[in-house]
Amino acid sequence: YAIGDDTNVSIKLYDITGREVKELVNEKKQAGYYTIKLKADNLSSGIYFYRISTSSGYSETKKLMLLK
Repeated sequence: YAIGDDTNVSIKLYDITGREVKELVNEKKQAGYYTIKLKADNLSSGIYFYRISTSSGYSETKKLMLLK
C-alpha cells in the first residue's frame, strides 16, 4: 500500500459476516510504499475484507480471497 503523507494507518481484516478477525497495522507511518505479509495459518479459506483507514480521512474497503 502507498501513503501520501505522514499519518496514522489502520488496516483490519474482517470475515464475511463483518467480524474483525485480525488487526494487521495500527501505527504512524511516513509517506512511502509498504507491504504486509499475512500469516493465515489460523484462517480458513474463504472471502475476507480488509479496510485501510488513515487519520487524514482516507478509508477504503477491499475484498480478499484466501485459498489454501
